[in-house]
Amino acid sequence: KTLCLHTSHTPHTQTFIMENLTATQKEDMIVGLATLVLHDGQVDVTAANINAVVAASGNSIQAFWGGIVEKTLASVDLDDVIMKPGAGGGPAGGAAAGGAAGGEAAAEEAKEEESEE
Repeated sequence: KTLCLHTSHTPHTQTFIMENLTATQKEDMIVGLATLVLHDGQVDVTAANINAVVAASGNSIQAFWGGIVEKTLASVDLDDVIMKPGAGGGPAGGAAAGGAAGGEAAAEEAKEEESEE
């Protein structure tokens, strides 16, 4: 399937080929777009609303996605995340961000930075 996106946040239409994405990438894209649709429509970004948008689009996601996004955005101004890349914080921990190995690498980098000072 091809997905065309045009919102007030993008000056031109973007075309994405969904078949080229992994299942996780597709879910990530679907959840991100549902979040933008809700925000653009000035509707609260809640798990229930994300799931409703996803269902209305004819897609499906794993049940945990809506809750994760709702909790993540509860203490963040979504306009800041959209307009100022990096304002939303770094990548999430866990397996998606490299698991324990990623945490060990970050700890080693911090030690190296301290020793360089």
